[in-house]
Amino acid sequence: MKKITSAVILVFAVITFFGCGKKETANMVELKGGIKGGGIFRLNELENVRSLDPVGINDNVSHHVAHQIYDLLIDLDSTLQLIPELALSWEISEDGLLYTFHLRKGVMFQDNACFPNGKGREFKASDVKYSFDRVCDPRTGTLGFDYYKNYVVGASEFFDEVSAARRESREPRLKDVSGYIVKDDTTFQIQLKKPFGPFIYYMCLGFAYIVPKEAVEKYGKDFFQNPVGTGPFLFVNWTQDLELNLKKNPGYWAKDVHGNQLPYVDNVKFKFLKELSQQMLEFQNGNLDESYRIPNESFKAVVNEQKNLTPEFSQFKLQKVPSLSLQFYGFLTTGKIFNNEKVRQAFNYAIDRDKILKFVLNGQAFMGAVYGIVPPPMPNYDVKKIKGYTFDLTKAKQLMAEAGYQDGKGFPDAVLQINSGGDRNIQLAESIQNMLKEIGVNMKLNIIQFAQHLDNIDAGRADFFRLGWIADYPDPENFLNLYYGKNVPKDPKAISPINSTRYQNPEFDALLKKP
Repeated sequence: MKKITSAVILVFAVITFFGCGKKETANMVELKGGIKGGGIFRLNELENVRSLDPVGINDNVSHHVAHQIYDLLIDLDSTLQLIPELALSWEISEDGLLYTFHLRKGVMFQDNACFPNGKGREFKASDVKYSFDRVCDPRTGTLGFDYYKNYVVGASEFFDEVSAARRESREPRLKDVSGYIVKDDTTFQIQLKKPFGPFIYYMCLGFAYIVPKEAVEKYGKDFFQNPVGTGPFLFVNWTQDLELNLKKNPGYWAKDVHGNQLPYVDNVKFKFLKELSQQMLEFQNGNLDESYRIPNESFKAVVNEQKNLTPEFSQFKLQKVPSLSLQFYGFLTTGKIFNNEKVRQAFNYAIDRDKILKFVLNGQAFMGAVYGIVPPPMPNYDVKKIKGYTFDLTKAKQLMAEAGYQDGKGFPDAVLQINSGGDRNIQLAESIQNMLKEIGVNMKLNIIQFAQHLDNIDAGRADFFRLGWIADYPDPENFLNLYYGKNVPKDPKAISPINSTRYQNPEFDALLKKP
């Protein structure tokens, strides 16, 4: 199989650092089992929330908020094992084609003005079907359809018929996805076209959050900022660029092993400070309870070479783990600049990842991405058997010459689009900018807001872009799927939110789907 060249893969499995200060939030109470509850948990996101409508959630910031408001049928625990949520149990038929979920009784949607008298009603299997149908409905602006279109019976047919009806200004002949089946109020089934082992993990995607029809119909196009679910927290308000507030759902169905009502805290406040250094300062001053990531410029003052806290920061708690994540620079392989495979390969060989790790990231990453696109911590996956791209400047120059750009002559200016939010993105980009000069490439930077950044990438309006991927579930397919050719829309003007590089390689596709 040819090596994938749809991206310059920079850093996998970034070590994540965050901690909680000793300053305790006011109004804490003692719960059973010695647990403390009550109060408010304050945290910051460096980017803005894109959407709180599940069909539009394909970024981690939106997911962080939405996960507190909605529930899934099943979820992953801290050990990455599947656990029941709205589904008490489930079974898969012997032929792998029928998934049956047995749902909890007595789960209530959150109180909201969308319901009669503002009182939430009981969740049922019809809500699951409604929510899943929406993910396959082009009228919703869905970003999740690509996950289900190749596997769920009737998904593609429904999407295509609704799309045709919109073009022809008529009512669609199909009303729903036939493979999503309501057997009764507490039994929901999914019929697949063919067996697909990782499909059960698709129930853990943000697209699979359950919503009530009443809320979608009441708020219409503004549902993305008026979310209603069955989750542990109620949405309160959201001021763009400033803050978003949640409060405890007093009717939440879950309790812990001690019998305590979940969630423990009364309120959650998300701030949207755009600079990591400012976030760190607010954390040190006791105005945040968590600081995810440490600024590059102060990393060595906070963490020593053994990855432990320095004495100056010993009053805080440090948590670190190699994460199932990937940071990369993607090429639009269908564009006019990077449709040449040799150019893409040259860019990959021109990047010294070890130098970036040491001098730009100050050791904040787990390792350079030299073994392909699946992160090293992936369970039961030996990345060292994969030969990726290492630094080889001579080979990079040779490939540029073979592509028709000897010493970079005649090569157009490459514009790298990155999202604003923290200095690290800019520092990385400037480092790569300098490395690409060695092969005669003049790379310019285009720094834009996160939501616009994602919109441009999805729509194929960015030839060269920064992106990352955090695992939705612990299966290599979750990363390899980013380059599955069948996830590229036939219409070049249509969005491609999963395979954002629009990479297509029949050999890769055949190996990915091989039983």
